[in-house]
Amino acid sequence: MLKKWMLALCAGGFALGACAADDGATATSPEGVVRQALFGLAPKAQIDSIKPSPLPGFYQVIASGQLVFVSNDGKYMVNGNVVDLSSKKDVSDAAWADFRKAELAKLPVAQRIVFAPANPKHTVIVFTDVNCGYCRSLHEHIGDFNKAGIAVEYIAWPREGVTSTSGKETPTYTEMSSVWCAADRNAAFSAAIKGAQPKPESCANPVKDQFNLGLKLGITGTPTIIAADGSIVGGYVTADQLLKALDKRKSG
Repeated sequence: MLKKWMLALCAGGFALGACAADDGATATSPEGVVRQALFGLAPKAQIDSIKPSPLPGFYQVIASGQLVFVSNDGKYMVNGNVVDLSSKKDVSDAAWADFRKAELAKLPVAQRIVFAPANPKHTVIVFTDVNCGYCRSLHEHIGDFNKAGIAVEYIAWPREGVTSTSGKETPTYTEMSSVWCAADRNAAFSAAIKGAQPKPESCANPVKDQFNLGLKLGITGTPTIIAADGSIVGGYVTADQLLKALDKRKSG
């Protein structure tokens, strides 16, 4: 399990770049100790967040799409579910939700493909792939989501990645880039997700950055639906199921 985590952490580091910039933590501060301990385990790790954890004596760390808990002295790491027995909740869920919410807020709405009713009751972000079967099923009912008062904001996440092992652009990345470059992105998206080959287009587009953002947020598949609070609602769901889940979050 440890080897698997290290490989994932290092792979994420290579995908997302070099180590994070110095956040002001000294080598002897708890944050600095935790940082150095992780770099000792995975030197290429991209550390995105280090914060005190609800677990006494530990910091919660989000690095290269992984969330772990590291002791203040840098001696121990917990990789797995940590449950608060009083609330019966996984404490990592809240950490991930806060992180996703903050990171997604940095992504301009203009870089998303939005299908929304006039006065939405809820807004969700969906990481999608035009060649994903469940993504296609979800979009078939986009009218139902909008009628239920749910705005859907799509973010590109080609499951094949951006480039293949040969270094060439993957077919899905090329298709999704063309969609995001289209004059009418909504129409191009709706056609592509039905299986139509999009008209080749080239422009400065956010597809690669959105794919890397998904890796950073721990996205592993499509569709992934994220609520306004940063929590993951699920994958393919019906409009009724999504509305109930969102109403429950809002009331809770």
